[in-house]
Amino acid sequence: MGALIEVNGLEVYAYHGVLPEEKVIGQPFVFDIRLTLEECSGCRSDRVEDTVDYGEVVEVICATATGRSYNLLEALARTVADAIMENFPVDRAEVRVRKPRPPIPRRLESVGVAVEVVR
Repeated sequence: MGALIEVNGLEVYAYHGVLPEEKVIGQPFVFDIRLTLEECSGCRSDRVEDTVDYGEVVEVICATATGRSYNLLEALARTVADAIMENFPVDRAEVRVRKPRPPIPRRLESVGVAVEVVR
């Protein structure tokens, strides 16, 4: 029995972007994560030890997103996906990251990217 674990709307303040001011002033980044487990013992055992603890996933995302600065959202998303794959027994990690206030002189909700890594 498999499972899908989601973390949605995680806001992390960080210093990513191509423009120099983005690396100085910083801005919020919003993460949506979907993790697929082909087998999930926790579905039957009801023990967090038998699944992926999403609290720990959140900590890995935050540490990775604030650990260094990236120019591109694509690089940030891929690095977060790789960190999740390295730290948790998931078969697939989809990472979406958005900038709610990009430095674009137009009215828009956000810009973002998504990457998917499969074991």
